[in-house]
Amino acid sequence: MTELPLGLAATARLIAARQISPVELAESALTRAAALNPVLHAFIRLTPELAREQARAAEARQMQGALKGPLDGIPIGHKDIYETAGIPTTGHSRILENHVPDRDATVVRAWAEAGTVTIGKTATHEFAWGGPSFDLPWPPARNPWDPSRFTGGSSTGAGASVAAGIVLGATGSDTGGSIRGPAGLCGLAGIKPTYGLCSRTGVLPLAHSLDTTGPIAWTVEDCALLLRAMAGHDPADPSSADRPAPDLLGGLEGGVKGLRIGIIRHFHEQDITTSPAVRAGVDHLADVLRQEGAVVSEVTLPPLADFHAAGWLILMSEAHAVHEPWLRARFNEYGEILRERLALAALVTAADYLQAQRRRRWLCQQVKAAMADLDLLVTAAQATEAPPIDQVPKFASLEQPGLTIPFNLTGQPALTVCTGFGAGGMPVGAQIIGKPFEDAMVLRAGHAFERATNWRARRAM
Repeated sequence: MTELPLGLAATARLIAARQISPVELAESALTRAAALNPVLHAFIRLTPELAREQARAAEARQMQGALKGPLDGIPIGHKDIYETAGIPTTGHSRILENHVPDRDATVVRAWAEAGTVTIGKTATHEFAWGGPSFDLPWPPARNPWDPSRFTGGSSTGAGASVAAGIVLGATGSDTGGSIRGPAGLCGLAGIKPTYGLCSRTGVLPLAHSLDTTGPIAWTVEDCALLLRAMAGHDPADPSSADRPAPDLLGGLEGGVKGLRIGIIRHFHEQDITTSPAVRAGVDHLADVLRQEGAVVSEVTLPPLADFHAAGWLILMSEAHAVHEPWLRARFNEYGEILRERLALAALVTAADYLQAQRRRRWLCQQVKAAMADLDLLVTAAQATEAPPIDQVPKFASLEQPGLTIPFNLTGQPALTVCTGFGAGGMPVGAQIIGKPFEDAMVLRAGHAFERATNWRARRAM
């Protein structure tokens, strides 16, 4: 089977050197998608005509010595909550099965202007929350390391398509961990940027005060390249930060010498039950960063359950507000999982929501104080290796506190990196968390870890 080169950054260098053609890359990606998608269900729909048109344009620029930059000619996928002009954007839901936008989301347009080649729209949980569901028009995506297993939610197809080597990067969204979860379970890099760094215009909402857009890719360097094209102020998005985008690449090779890093050990060793491989992965990340010159210590935050309770009350309330009109008119058209989660959310009162927001402010203050003498935090990304896809509980997110939602509450940048492999050869990952708008430092630390280890040489398929 035709295989794409290993990683976006490496491929970009081959394109710049005219050692590989964007048209050849697009055809390889489409061929691989056609072969693997019937098993992985990573894409809701492929866009071969658009891909070939964009690839031909990129190749013409390549031959003229006029490439737009490192993303020119790179095959990518867009999560099917990102609006794409003239191409259905369904949210993986029967509700929007025939929805064809007349505009591109801001991020879709930005990536297209950078020269990316769109291979297709990737699967998600229904409206980025309800899944994995088996009663929707499209099946849930499956993990390329073992197709009987879960990819994490909700950027499921993004994780599967990158891990399978179909595309070299994909858009995701992260409201409670939906970039970092698939990155962790699929052995990838994925960053939830600082809240407000990237536009959400044209992206189907889930919870307005938590939603964040960001990339999933094979390496941290790949994520930095994709994020650079996403970041920046968008006047059309009320949550967009009106400030210059940070330099995400200038200091990427700067290493971690002298950085002060705190391990939130109680999150993954006391507050919830995690697998031995997950705990070993966090220790491995900390050891490597220490060997690279960072000063590593332990730090204590409020219990994970506090973040979980506030985060999920806010998410549920805001999601119900988004969907209430459809719930009243088209309740039975939702899949069972999202329908019941939204029905449960209807029981949350305004008092509950306001108290959760008050608690959120206190938690943000506690994290800020704990990081006063630290540059970065580290903890696990997921509690275990990927479970069988048919054994994910309907209310899994409510059964045990999640490791990712604390940093949706605080709005901080948080990156997942692969830290090894556990039971059944399945990947595990850990998070690196920075202060708001210190996304470049987070990426720098993740890149230093990847350079010092060999986990990026191992592929799923």
